Amino acid sequence: MNDLEIKQGTEHDVHEILALYDAVIEYLEAHTNYTGWKKGVYPTDIQAEEGLKEGTLYIALSSGRIAGSIIINQKQEEGYELIPWKTPVEPEEVAVIHTFLVHPDYLKAGVGRALLEFAEKRAAEEGRKTMRLDVYDRNEPAIRLYESMGYEHAGTADLGYEPFLGLKWFRVYEKSLQGRNQ
Repeated sequence: MNDLEIKQGTEHDVHEILALYDAVIEYLEAHTNYTGWKKGVYPTDIQAEEGLKEGTLYIALSSGRIAGSIIINQKQEEGYELIPWKTPVEPEEVAVIHTFLVHPDYLKAGVGRALLEFAEKRAAEEGRKTMRLDVYDRNEPAIRLYESMGYEHAGTADLGYEPFLGLKWFRVYEKSLQGRNQ
């Protein structure tokens, strides 16, 4: 996708980000809901507003339209401490991907790959040594993407989402950023 621009989201983008969340969930509900996400439960304005406030929410724009978004921070989910991570690092050396999604109109157009590459580059520039993320264990499309980009399966964990999303098991992945040009 040649015209793709990735930038930090702003308050002006909130309405379109929330519309993105709804469009993705509606698409998943009409097809196969690999993520298990639920409208009004996750993702919502809470994640968007927190990401905007903390400066950790990024959007991919195509012809001025939001094609995807990602939150990149250092918040490791409860349960991550039980994982036998392959890259031994201090907590401040970790970048974590959250609320990563691509608008249905842009599926298979390279937006997801571009957002992940952006996240890795940004994290390396900030001195992080590893990227971590979790994915519902039945989200095969996302798992294929992560593995194709060099993310290594580090384990499976219960991250505590079952009470509100009905999702028990998540695969956790990491990718070492050591040796990347920073």
